[in-house]
Amino acid sequence: MIGFFKQKAPGNVAILFIFGLFIKLPLFFDPKPVVVDENTGELYQALVRFLSSGNAVFTSALAYALLYVQSMQFTYMINNYRMTNKSTYLPAMAYLMITSFLPEWNYLSPALVCNTFIIMAFVQLFQLYHQPDAKSKIFNIGLLLGMASFIFFPVVLFAIAILIGMLILRPFRLSELMLLLLGILPPFYFYAVYLFLADKLSTSDWIPQVNFNVPDMDDSLWKMGSIVLVGIPFVAGGYYIQSHLRKMLIQARKNWSIMLIYLLIAFLVPFTSQARAFDNWIMVLPPFAAFHACAYLFPPRKWLSTLLFVVTLAFIFAWQWYAYKGYF
Repeated sequence: MIGFFKQKAPGNVAILFIFGLFIKLPLFFDPKPVVVDENTGELYQALVRFLSSGNAVFTSALAYALLYVQSMQFTYMINNYRMTNKSTYLPAMAYLMITSFLPEWNYLSPALVCNTFIIMAFVQLFQLYHQPDAKSKIFNIGLLLGMASFIFFPVVLFAIAILIGMLILRPFRLSELMLLLLGILPPFYFYAVYLFLADKLSTSDWIPQVNFNVPDMDDSLWKMGSIVLVGIPFVAGGYYIQSHLRKMLIQARKNWSIMLIYLLIAFLVPFTSQARAFDNWIMVLPPFAAFHACAYLFPPRKWLSTLLFVVTLAFIFAWQWYAYKGYF
């Protein structure tokens, strides 16, 4: 299976879709209702109202579609900007696999929807390297962040990662910083106009509240296993990236630095939300998937990557049987 995804063949798009569907079948056997919390924005609440009378299987299908699209977006980012020495579908495979470690990462949630916009923003960010006139792209990046924060406000923290990324890729220009901020504001501005016209404008309705909480971390052996299987390939991938860093283009080196900043900011997001579940931790998985892909691609001995794949897949199936055994 790894051999399929190491090749960039057009047919792998369909194989990846079927593979992802196969490891996420419990998503359709046990569909969950869509919920909101205090940090959920108006766009997501409107989506919930639209789906509230719909079929739960349709909600699960929408969640899988978002996961699949995000995996393809992230693969495009890794391949197009030469962050590895070979174009593959391993980032997409890794993303679909690690999102299968916990049920919370498969169901529709504000963080899952926001991941689509955040990945798109970083794709746009990587395009800024060596672009003399990037004002329109910087505004678009800000607009993507604004839409994401209007769905789930804590992701506004990613503006810090985008700003640092701009400083890494380009010389500092105050006008570009202002454009980024101006791009974030339109969703909130138009919502304020709507509230004003409806005579509902108030600070509490317009400006979301940010609360700092420590997410619940129970002592489940399955969740500890998930953490181990996320962490070990991440360390291995980081080692292989470091060993190949001198052979990479300058832009690729900078992009990997930005990926680490992406990961650091994503770790902060769950601590700024009222929700104490694991749903919001899906924000950290795209950069983890990039490092996991390198753990599959770079090992000199093929059996190492094969062993990692088999162990990960066995854990996913064992966890799914344990969590959903009433449905099989």
